[in-house]
Amino acid sequence: MAGKLFVVPTPVGNLKDITFRAIEVLQAVDLVLAEDTRVSSKLLHHFEITTPLISHHQHNEHQTVASLVKRLQAGETFALISDAGTPAISDPGYLLVRACVQDGIEVDCLPGATAVIPALVNSGLPCDRFVFEGFLPLKKGRQSRLEALAQEDRTLVLYESPHKLLKTLTQCAAIFGSDRPAAISRELSKKFEETLRGSLAELVAHFTQNEPKGEFVVVIGAATKK
Repeated sequence: MAGKLFVVPTPVGNLKDITFRAIEVLQAVDLVLAEDTRVSSKLLHHFEITTPLISHHQHNEHQTVASLVKRLQAGETFALISDAGTPAISDPGYLLVRACVQDGIEVDCLPGATAVIPALVNSGLPCDRFVFEGFLPLKKGRQSRLEALAQEDRTLVLYESPHKLLKTLTQCAAIFGSDRPAAISRELSKKFEETLRGSLAELVAHFTQNEPKGEFVVVIGAATKK
């Protein structure tokens, strides 16, 4: 019989956010595939999980998918985790999931932690309809992507790193309009969790004066109908 791939969300900050089922799966599988074994070994050690752990990240996933699928076909069970949140959402994992689906191997994605939904709800912006863009292109296609999103009629959610945050906010203000409402959440579920709300211009001013620190989720209001 073929094995099974479990996609297991892990806490984005607070370790108490892991689910009972996630712990059970991590204890029961034959192998845990981790984005960074140094990060994940701390998580497994905290919950006294002794399952073997190997690396599966963006730099090796193209080379390892075929061999992992063969092991799953032979009957092994794997848990795929990322450093934080749900794998394959702006993290490694999509290639392995796709290969398993194509080869008829069962995939079970557990519900659990993600930074998208808490930031969206915390923003106070409409969350009945939204579009998640993940990380914007670093260079090529960045301007055109933002221009394409300028008239988006749903709330927009982005991930951003601290050293790119001010650039992204400045570009969004220039293309979307400086008065567009937005909210920024950082360090979700951690000690210094914070959500800032205001216009894009106000957020640009804030982070011009205050160095961005932590991991950020940017939520931007939809374009208003003219």
